[in-house]
Amino acid sequence: MVYAPPSRDGPPIKPAEEEESPGRHPRTADGETTSRSPGDAAIASAFDQIAPVYDRLNRVLSLGRDGRWRRAAVEASGIGPGDAVIDVAAGTGKLAGALADRVGPFGRVLAVDLSPGMVARGAAATSDLVQCEFVVGDAALLPSEDDQFDAATIAFGLRVLPDRAGAMRELRRVVRPGGRVVCLEPTMPRPRWWGRIYEASVHRLAPLAGTATGRRDAYNRLHALVTTVPDANELIELMRASGLVEVRHRGLWLGAVSLCVGTVPA
Repeated sequence: MVYAPPSRDGPPIKPAEEEESPGRHPRTADGETTSRSPGDAAIASAFDQIAPVYDRLNRVLSLGRDGRWRRAAVEASGIGPGDAVIDVAAGTGKLAGALADRVGPFGRVLAVDLSPGMVARGAAATSDLVQCEFVVGDAALLPSEDDQFDAATIAFGLRVLPDRAGAMRELRRVVRPGGRVVCLEPTMPRPRWWGRIYEASVHRLAPLAGTATGRRDAYNRLHALVTTVPDANELIELMRASGLVEVRHRGLWLGAVSLCVGTVPA
């Protein structure tokens, strides 16, 4: 998901006014259609609109650091050649592609995103990677059986989800015992004085980035869906509450981004 400036609170999610069609409903890996809530439709619609400039916007808002963060997430996953990994809220597939390079042609990467526009772009961008598959799906109801993957990742997607606890439980569910769940998420930096400076700076940059990419209205709509930003301790507790153990945290960009890793118990 796209990097968005931190915000402690904001307007409630409003359902997108759009005509539903069978092709816009999330589908499981075996092709079955699932229902979509109004909140899911709003999120998917916002990301569909911003998909054409998604990668450019990420680079601008992260000041070019997003690639480093993805590499850190891949390293934290602990995966190797031949492994299977699921990337949730996969966006246009930048992290999924990096994971696919790590597992190689005999591994497997399942990339899941709620936005059909993002899934289409991700599938096109990774079309030469036979080990990478993109599907439309809900983070709170992943299209997979239990214990199917060696690792699960989610990057900049958790704070857009209406049920963060449910999504984290799903990530844990689909990973085999001993495997890892990796969460890369913007967090409010500490100490408080630095957090305030950072928050003010990014809030000024974000509208300019939206304008520069020609998608200011779409970005503003997306930002309205992000109602809170957790701190690192909240992420750690969220992962522990899902049943993960040995949860570790690493602060990136002076604490503005948190990389949390937990292990599925044996």
